[in-house]
Amino acid sequence: MTLARDFFKIGPARLFVHFVVLVIVILWLIPTLGIFISALRDKDQLVVSGWWTAFAGSSRTVASRLGQPDQQKQEGATYVIAGNVLEGQEGRSIKAFGTRVQQPAANSAGETADLGDGVSLLVNSDGTYRYTKNAPFGPDDGGRRIYVSIATPPEFTMQNYRTVLTGEGIGQSFINSLTVTIPATIIPILIAAFAAYALSWMEFPGRALLIALVVGLIVVPLQMSLIPLLRLYNMVGAAFDAPSKTYLGIWLAHTAFGMPLAIYLLRAYIAGLPKEIIESARVDGASDFEIFVRIVLPLSFPALASFAIFQFLWVWNDLLVAMVFLGTDRQHLVLTGALNALLGSRGGNWEILTASAFVTIIIPLLVFFGLQRYLVRGLLAGSVKGG
Repeated sequence: MTLARDFFKIGPARLFVHFVVLVIVILWLIPTLGIFISALRDKDQLVVSGWWTAFAGSSRTVASRLGQPDQQKQEGATYVIAGNVLEGQEGRSIKAFGTRVQQPAANSAGETADLGDGVSLLVNSDGTYRYTKNAPFGPDDGGRRIYVSIATPPEFTMQNYRTVLTGEGIGQSFINSLTVTIPATIIPILIAAFAAYALSWMEFPGRALLIALVVGLIVVPLQMSLIPLLRLYNMVGAAFDAPSKTYLGIWLAHTAFGMPLAIYLLRAYIAGLPKEIIESARVDGASDFEIFVRIVLPLSFPALASFAIFQFLWVWNDLLVAMVFLGTDRQHLVLTGALNALLGSRGGNWEILTASAFVTIIIPLLVFFGLQRYLVRGLLAGSVKGG
């Protein structure tokens, strides 16, 4: 009775949570799997069928023409034009054929179609055909158009990725995005970690006001501060005769935009560290810098990793800040900008777009799965007690 009562108290709730998590995982996994499979498919198959049919092959209807009258041969009282509509297309087979565009699959492969006036047509699954008539073929009978439904086996290729990385400029943009993202993730973490320690364990006038200011800056829209920050940066650059659009500029911009959230998250964690450890280190004569480097920083790795995920994903997927502070020339265009340009110029080439999209998400996926075990621990730390 006790076990049953415990099951009805805890079991359904836990089961519901697991079900919700499973649904979220499936909803996230399906489009990612679709992009991955589509990027490996042949262009012709990608156009005619969805990615979920990739392992079952595809079918498409194409127009073809029969042989000319000069190819006819007489067999008794019958005149025959023979050939193969799949010549040069190994691995494919015919499922059906027809002579009218309204009914392109009127006849199954291997079935003889009566076309009237003593004319018949047989198309086999291997593409061979026999076009027969009880009288000689005239000039009007040459090159007759027919429609065939071709079954194509699954085809996978890495050519889409080769095209994207070498021919579409995505390779250079990939390097540009790494050049922007890695420093723009490390710099705010380093600065925010020092600030978070100071706001947590160092006593100085105005500390509470600074904490309130940091919290207030989190809600400031990026778009509102973007242009003033750019003008200020250009003024400083002009004073030192430095170019306006450089990697240094976008590193500083991302650092400024990410700093409030970084300080807020890291302070919540650092303030929750055991007070006895900090006081013992001070009794032993350690300075604040030594306490931070030798004690606080190693213990704060979960919080650092959790913010690194947020900052990396935000900077990697950013387009607005990159276009404003770095420009859109080919040598500095980041991956999101290149993909946006590719979408405008190659919107019909799905094999190029899907390969580009997967190249875009592969690095964030690696970062997330590499650091995700620290995510929840770093975000929840400090939620119960704080300094």
